[in-house]
Formats: sequence, C-alpha cells, structure tokens
Amino acid sequence: MSNLLTNREKEVLKLIAYENTNDEIARKLYISNHTAKTHRKNLLIKLSVKNSAGLVRRGFELGLIPIDFPVMMSAAV
Repeated sequence: MSNLLTNREKEVLKLIAYENTNDEIARKLYISNHTAKTHRKNLLIKLSVKNSAGLVRRGFELGLIPIDFPVMMSAAV
C-alpha cells in the first residue's frame, strides 16, 4: 500500500506525524494551504483511515514512519 503514495504524500505524512497543521505543512513545503489539505485528504483515502491519528498509526504499521521516530521534534522533517 505504501507504494501507492507519492514522495510528496510521504513528506506530508511525516509532517502530520510531527503534529504540523495544514498551514505549517504548506509553509514548509512551499505549497498552498489548499494543496496541503488535498494531500491530507488523499492520504486519508489511500490509507483507509478517518483522521490524523489513523494516518500516523498506519504510517507506523507500513514502515513509513520509523519506530524510533523522534516525537518531540515538531519543527524538523
């Protein structure tokens, strides 16, 4: 399933795991807020989850977010 995600969607997923909002994701990736929302929506559909917590859980399950993920580093990617 992880091969269904684009590289950009994987970047967005990691930023979501770091607790970034759509506005923050947009700024960090130099994309519009609308594009950030669209990436999040596509991730929800592709990973078959209902919310951001589900995205993070599925990211761990699929190995897209490493187990030793540094939780407290909100500003880094």
